[in-house]
Amino acid sequence: MAREIIFHENHFFDFYAPLQDKVKMKIKYVFELIKQVDKVPAKFLSPMTGYEGLFEVRVEYESNIYRIFCCFDKGKLVVLFNGFQKKTQKTPKKEIEKAMRLKQEYFETKNKKP
Repeated sequence: MAREIIFHENHFFDFYAPLQDKVKMKIKYVFELIKQVDKVPAKFLSPMTGYEGLFEVRVEYESNIYRIFCCFDKGKLVVLFNGFQKKTQKTPKKEIEKAMRLKQEYFETKNKKP
């Protein structure tokens, strides 16, 4: 059961570009897991409670925690939005709000295409 990962605009790349190579390798590893594993462990991908259809990709490297928001489209399509480095226990509300806005934008843009 292969999933496909796509990117909505450049928000993910803006987050990804300045990261250390080893962090990028770990993110790529988690993406491969998401693409290929039927039931992805919650350690790597989990739904955001209270935010309909929003998921977070979870990446840990050394003592750093990274989150990348995404949603599913047509079951096997994973659409990536913004990412950030998590510095506190709670996910910053502005990052969640941004992800929800991007998710809405993605579906509105997609539905306008002929």
